[in-house]
Amino acid sequence: MPEDKGAKAANIFDVARLAGVSHQTVSRVLNGMPNVRPATKERVEKAIAQLHYSPSPAARALVTRRTRTIGLLTPSVTDHGPAAIAMHVNLAAREARYSVDAVSAPENDAAVVRAGIEGLLRQRVDAIVVVVAQMAALEVVRGLDLGIPVVAAASTPHRDPRIVSIDQYRGARTAVRHLAELGHTRILHIAGPVDAPDAAERERGWRDELAARRLEVVEPVVGDWTAASGYRLGVELDVEPGQAIFVANDQMSIGLLSALRGRGLRVPEHVSVVGFDDIPEAGYLYPPLTTVRQDFEALGRLVMQKVLVALEEHAADTSDTPIPTQLIVRGSTRAVDGA
Repeated sequence: MPEDKGAKAANIFDVARLAGVSHQTVSRVLNGMPNVRPATKERVEKAIAQLHYSPSPAARALVTRRTRTIGLLTPSVTDHGPAAIAMHVNLAAREARYSVDAVSAPENDAAVVRAGIEGLLRQRVDAIVVVVAQMAALEVVRGLDLGIPVVAAASTPHRDPRIVSIDQYRGARTAVRHLAELGHTRILHIAGPVDAPDAAERERGWRDELAARRLEVVEPVVGDWTAASGYRLGVELDVEPGQAIFVANDQMSIGLLSALRGRGLRVPEHVSVVGFDDIPEAGYLYPPLTTVRQDFEALGRLVMQKVLVALEEHAADTSDTPIPTQLIVRGSTRAVDGA
């Protein structure tokens, strides 16, 4: 029977499922590692034959057949943060004389993320960089054992030598501290999506700073990173003059500023607002937005540094200290009258 040309090619995860083992075990068999029981090896080899699986050359010939190509998996979103990270990883790779093969995948589907990684392996990449915007992708990265370096740009409270991050948690605490020092005692929060690691870390920082100052915690409202969601929540938000709002990103802040203006609440005379990211437009809003700046260029360089250390110096672990943020004070915050 002729082979169905439209059939989807098997990947390492398919082999693992059929053999009843982990994909790490399949990788060990493919790379001829000795710490695999003969019966397990036989099951894996039978699954490979049954599925007509063609393993990635990159994982088996990393040392002798370098391609000087980095695989880059990005989320299929247009948000400022992930887009800026991807751009600066590309620039850092180019400076190191590596090319980049990039694919995007909806990160809320772990199977699609795995398929995207498998596709990059088939391109014989020397290493893989994953830009993480959702929890599902972060869990996939933590479980990978591919035989080539894997580095992720992700926010997490747990240290991991394979992860590079910007310190979202302390950035959020800095934003809330600024508002508290201006005399605000009721600081609301418009959070990002519940499945976003960045949003989780910013909310954690907001909660902890309020707790440290013994200020009231009003449960946050949740947006989707867009200006439209910031506007919708701004229309509905229970906010009064003298209060402040910490917004999880600048795009939602744009919508919020418009909604507050429509309600007759002036920023910063009535309400102080702090965003997060410092997008290029932040300084040109009305009023100019106080926000937390992230150094995406430094992040891109650190990601590539980790890749190069793993490839060229054969060091598995390097420092994972998060990159600090910077509070940029503009016209959307002011001291409470009488503070």
